[in-house]
This record gives sequence, C-alpha cells and structure tokens, in this order.
Amino acid sequence: MFAIGSSLREARERQGIELVDAEAATKVRAKYLRALEDESFDLLPAQTYVKGFMRSYADYLGLDGQLYVDEFNSRFASGEDELPTVTRPGRPRAGNGRQVETTVVLVALAGIAAITALVVVAWKWGGSPEERSPLVRPPAAATKDDRKALRAPWFGLRVQAVFGDTRLTVRRRSARGTVLWNGKLVKGRQVVRQGQRLWVRIGSPQNVVVHLRGRPTELPGSVGSPAVFFATAKDIKPAR
Repeated sequence: MFAIGSSLREARERQGIELVDAEAATKVRAKYLRALEDESFDLLPAQTYVKGFMRSYADYLGLDGQLYVDEFNSRFASGEDELPTVTRPGRPRAGNGRQVETTVVLVALAGIAAITALVVVAWKWGGSPEERSPLVRPPAAATKDDRKALRAPWFGLRVQAVFGDTRLTVRRRSARGTVLWNGKLVKGRQVVRQGQRLWVRIGSPQNVVVHLRGRPTELPGSVGSPAVFFATAKDIKPAR
C-alpha cells in the first residue's frame, strides 16, 4: 500500500511541472488533478472517470498508471459505478410481440444515450493522444551520456520487497546522479520511481520483485548480488 496523492505530487514537483502544464498535457482540469493529489476523490466525477484521470496523470508523470488504479480499487472503489447487466430477452410468445418490441427499443435508446454521454465527457476531459504535450524534460545535460539519456522515453520502475527486507538505492542516470530513494525497504513495502535512465542498487535481490513499465521483470544473472544495474524503458543491464 502506498500514498496515491502524495506520490503523484512528489513526482510532479520533482520534475518541476506546474498543474497548469499538467492540465494542458492531460486535458484534465487542474482542480481535478489537485483533488487527486489531495486524495479528495469525492470532489471528482464518478469513479469511472476518477480512474481514467488517475491513469492519464500517472502515465504523464512517467509512473505506472495501472498500479495507481489497482491501489485505488483496493482502497476506495465501491463498485457503485458498474453498469447493470442487460439480460437479452428470450423469444417472445405469440400475442406479446408489441410489448417485447417496445422494450427492446427503449433499452436500445437508453444504451445510445449512455454512450453519447460517455463520448461527450471523454471529448471534454480526455483529448486524443496527438493533442497531448510531451513530458517536461530536465535542463540540457553537459555530457554525451547525459544528452543521450535525455532523449530516452520516460518510464516507471517499481521495486517491491516480497520475501524479505533489503537495502535500496535509486539514482538518476548514474552512480553519482541525484538520489531518488535511499534506505531500507522492509518486507511488504514498495518504491516507485520514474525517469529516463536509473541507476539502481538492491542489497538483497532475492527478496524483491522488480516491475519495469508495469510488468514483472527478471534481473539478469550478471547484475550480481548485491544487484547493481541501469534501468531504461527498454531493459535492465548490469552497471559496469
């Protein structure tokens, strides 16, 4: 379990992104983005849209959007937004044709109205992928390796202590880069960090499960123990 709102705010502030910039990129109003960061979910529309906004915002920040939706579902989702299942009518009996036909027409009209409402909301808040602005990038780097890293896509890395405790250090770009996380990761907890190239050191790799871009990823045997490696959106390689 992790704090949804504070981790979203931390990721935004670390990248120097203002809410107005996030609003322009995600097409989600700034007041709703702030509500997500404050975990004031009652200020947002129905849960269906809360999850959509959350996924879009987390993905924009380079995080694992599905991870945030799963966390929301486990702690806050009530299931009240699920649409009722419409049972397909059976074969009508003789003399009851007009009533069945009227019912089918009413159900079809209700479905069209619901779809229309969803389309209007999606057009108002969603925006097409082509309309979204690119991620805000850090200032230009001085070295060749740094410039290459800045051209790489953003991604999310999740390290989860499943089988025991471990020491964990995550830095941006290299072993001398900015520290994004450093400390003891206790069993049952996890750390999510994002970037374009991350240097990672895991003291007890046998105790953790690593997710790269939301997918479980096995550490190559060559990273050793403790495991020291570079993570990018493409793969994980030993740090030499």
